[in-house]
Amino acid sequence: MSHPNRERADRILDAAGELLLRMGYRKVAVDDIARAVGIGKGTVYLHWRNKELLFQALMMRESADLTDEILQAIKADPAMILPHRMISASFLTTHRRPLVMAMLRGNAEMFGSLGDLALKKQQDELRTQFEETMLRHGLVRSDIPNLSFALNATAVGFYFGGTLTDEFDGISPEAKAEALAHVIRTAFEPAGEPDPAAVADVAAELGSALEELVSGYRKGIYAHDPTKAPG
Repeated sequence: MSHPNRERADRILDAAGELLLRMGYRKVAVDDIARAVGIGKGTVYLHWRNKELLFQALMMRESADLTDEILQAIKADPAMILPHRMISASFLTTHRRPLVMAMLRGNAEMFGSLGDLALKKQQDELRTQFEETMLRHGLVRSDIPNLSFALNATAVGFYFGGTLTDEFDGISPEAKAEALAHVIRTAFEPAGEPDPAAVADVAAELGSALEELVSGYRKGIYAHDPTKAPG
């Protein structure tokens, strides 16, 4: 079932996001969201049949916007597809989105069980494709054991490192992104300059995959049940 009014749906999501950050997922009720938008609770249910699906749609919208920002950067400069550039750019883009940051940091009080629901299978497939494509074109080192784990653990460490202590509070997100890029470049990418033809091929292949992911997110946002949206 498609939404009858996307403009109203976006206003509902805007209000839900603001309330969620202020109150936490468990404390926000559909009544609160409806009141903030100036509509009845029943009208909210015309768009999503329960609170959990509404917040899944909100996460899909955030993920779609974040992914699309990265995609546009790659289209403007194919070299953005290089691991050290794309991973550090994603880090910065994510830090500009409080909802996504809260989701990534596993704020159970805020998000309940929402963190792993939005198109997780498609995300995992894209991650695998990213690594296989980089290896095939020689843009990451082939001698690193458990490459997927190593890359993921490195990136995740930069997201979570500052949550365990306040020692690094004075380091800006930009400085952290620069450090992340340096680590990825020196630890995971071959020495020397990458082959421009390989970079262009990878940017085209993975750009198409990112477009499909964004499309899947967009369809999920405006579906009565985002978990059953096509694409």
